[in-house]
Amino acid sequence: MNKAILIGRLTRDPEVRYTQGESPMAIARYTLAVDRRFNRGNDENTADFIPCVAFGKAGEFAEKYFRKGTKLGVVGRIQTGSYTNKDGVKVYTTEVVVEEQEFAESKNSSSSNNSEGNYGGGFTGGSSQPAAPMGAGDGFMNIPDGIDEELPFN
Repeated sequence: MNKAILIGRLTRDPEVRYTQGESPMAIARYTLAVDRRFNRGNDENTADFIPCVAFGKAGEFAEKYFRKGTKLGVVGRIQTGSYTNKDGVKVYTTEVVVEEQEFAESKNSSSSNNSEGNYGGGFTGGSSQPAAPMGAGDGFMNIPDGIDEELPFN
């Protein structure tokens, strides 16, 4: 099984290109800075910088909504490859091919950007929707007045 699950922040805005042809497809490339769980004794925060690539609608979504510093949750698969550069040197690549991508904090939390480990209510939005508006900052949406019916779950 090849599955990678990452939570980190974008190091810069995604780089998006489109394929040629009748129906162009978006290809978004971005790098996530993912904090390491253990620092091995040093006081410095350490992170891994993991290249990700999103195709199609996911690439278009990244182009439209993702900006440098945005905290994301990404699920995908690790893909390796190689190519020969213009100097004749073989270059090996490793990247995560994105299958799912979601905001990992609310828009308000990301704008303040001062919370270490605060996910602002958990994953919001989804791979095709922007994050829903939040309530009073407690991570819950307000229920409109006048709803007399039961909630749709037990």
